[in-house]
Amino acid sequence: MNEVTRIILLGVVVLVTHCLEGITGFGCTVLALPFVVLLLGIKTAVPVLVVLAWMLAAYIILRSHPHIRWREFLFIVVHVGIGLPVGIFVFDNFSPDTLKAILAVFMVFIGVHGFIKTHKNKEELLNDSVTPVSRKTPMMRGILFLGGIIHGAFGSGGPFVVIYASKALSSKALFRVTLCLLWLTLNTILIIKWTVSGQVWNEYVARYTMLSLPFLAVGVLLGDYLHHRVNEYYFKLLVYFVLASSGLVMGYSAMN
Repeated sequence: MNEVTRIILLGVVVLVTHCLEGITGFGCTVLALPFVVLLLGIKTAVPVLVVLAWMLAAYIILRSHPHIRWREFLFIVVHVGIGLPVGIFVFDNFSPDTLKAILAVFMVFIGVHGFIKTHKNKEELLNDSVTPVSRKTPMMRGILFLGGIIHGAFGSGGPFVVIYASKALSSKALFRVTLCLLWLTLNTILIIKWTVSGQVWNEYVARYTMLSLPFLAVGVLLGDYLHHRVNEYYFKLLVYFVLASSGLVMGYSAMN
């Protein structure tokens, strides 16, 4: 593959996946990762996508920070943060394929289940009458912990966090910006760790990050525009569709 084709394909993937995250608040890294790995290799793909996701999250927070739900954010970040070092260790020392395959099955199941359940609650969601439900159970705490492991390993722990956040943050505005604050926090930790270790940053990561920026900008602006025009019902359907699609993509990448 020549370099021009590589850059164009990278740009298309970045634009589409970051547009989706601009709408939903999650999904860009986990959707983009299998394709970008094929183009750049995993050791370049992960840091490039983490930096781009950091930029997208920062933009959304600047735009929508009054909607952040700090109590839910702190609950999520504490439990996810406990699992983050484990994931960083996995990224540094283990082959990710088995873990990715297990995660893929789980994501597809949750995505399909959530899609069906959302459709059953269509009337309430269309009338914006659904209230948030706290899910601070031992199972949910464990799921957030697993989300931290996956994020440390792949920079894409969103699927597990979404399981909790979709219950606790019913409004699309609260959901999106609170999750983006989480990604900003976790990705800042990863970026600092990589900078201190001196084992991640190189000319290829810098080059492909810079070349992706125009595509990122278009995706961010388009996603932000669409976010404000999507009803809660269709928003939740899109969230679970992205979740299930992410699982299928991740499963495919784990088998190839």
